Amino acid sequence: MIYLHKILPLLLLPTGLILGLMILGLVSRRRSPIWAALMLFWLCSTPVLSDRLMAAVEGHGQRLDPNAMPKVEAIVVLSGMIKIAPGSAAIPEWGEASDRFWGGLDLYQADKAPRLIFTGGWVPWRPDQQPEGEYLREIALAQGISPTAMTVTEPVVNTAAEAEAVRALLSDQPTILLVTSAFHMPRAQGLFERLGCTVIPYPVDFYANLSRPWSGLDFLPHANAFHQTELAWRELIGRAYYGRLS
Repeated sequence: MIYLHKILPLLLLPTGLILGLMILGLVSRRRSPIWAALMLFWLCSTPVLSDRLMAAVEGHGQRLDPNAMPKVEAIVVLSGMIKIAPGSAAIPEWGEASDRFWGGLDLYQADKAPRLIFTGGWVPWRPDQQPEGEYLREIALAQGISPTAMTVTEPVVNTAAEAEAVRALLSDQPTILLVTSAFHMPRAQGLFERLGCTVIPYPVDFYANLSRPWSGLDFLPHANAFHQTELAWRELIGRAYYGRLS
């Protein structure tokens, strides 16, 4: 099932749609699908579109002061920020969402919960790799966090599994501070609340910045803008899927 969850959305993302239009144009020997593919590529690659799409997905939030957050039963940090360097040694490196880890530590060091939970993000096509939460636990230990304060869930493959694994570790009516990327927060919060958790969101890893003025460069294609568009688009697909199941 995890393979389907990873592969099927590719058909609906800009990359899949663009390739589909290009193939259609070549097979049918018509120019209109190829022009449509080029137009879609240009639109998805421009910061003027990607910034606004990501801002809509993020909900125009901002980084919160950890000291202003209430005390709860546990701080939950979702996986998705570690990559493993190639080679024989399993050396963890930070990915784009490393703010999740540091946001969780900020909350714990502000004494907002006695417990810090890392989810055990894991992919079945890398069975030799330990869950991400184990790497995060080791890094947190090096930062002086007590080992008795931390828990890593069982291996999980997606956000729904993360919510279920965390819920199994909590009390009957838990209140948690949930730490994840801003664009991912609404979907993650909904999944945890569906399982009976009271969720106080602590979004981090913001992408959109609508405060800066436009420039001519915002209308030119950029690889980072295309990546951001796909990230927001994929999140919208995920929300639609889980919303259908609720």
